[in-house]
Amino acid sequence: MRQLLFPRRPLARSTLLSCHLLLQLGLLAGAALWLAPRTPWLAPVDWAGAWPTLALGVGTWLLAAIGLRLLAELWLLPHHLASQRPGFAPGAVVTRSFERRPAVHAEEAAWTSEARPLESGDGVLGNARVTRPAERLRPRGASNEPTLDLAGGGVAEAPSSREPRL
Repeated sequence: MRQLLFPRRPLARSTLLSCHLLLQLGLLAGAALWLAPRTPWLAPVDWAGAWPTLALGVGTWLLAAIGLRLLAELWLLPHHLASQRPGFAPGAVVTRSFERRPAVHAEEAAWTSEARPLESGDGVLGNARVTRPAERLRPRGASNEPTLDLAGGGVAEAPSSREPRL
């Protein structure tokens, strides 16, 4: 029953509204067809004798129409609650700080302003981050990979300065 009233993926809003309209029109046509033969225009009764039956028919039709409307609102509830559901919205993501927006009118805070002159001299260069000198290039024929030469007489290669010692 819960899946009928609150489905995981509700029907489209246009489908629900179209069905609601057709059901309301069908209810109105059914009430009119039931009430028409009981009116003094089509039956040999006067208004004083026909009004209790007509009032009961109109009241029943109104209650059915209101009940159908409430049922349609219940089926449209997921669409009404969709705007309150948290989700991805353009305002939910902050991409940069408020102070560095392009529309800031302070010259020192704006980062999309006119071109600024660059400093020249040693102040432009920062400190070098090199911590060790570069290795010398080996000739193309020399292999950088260690080899295991069992026929070489047991001469071990010199350990590299970058390899850990055991």
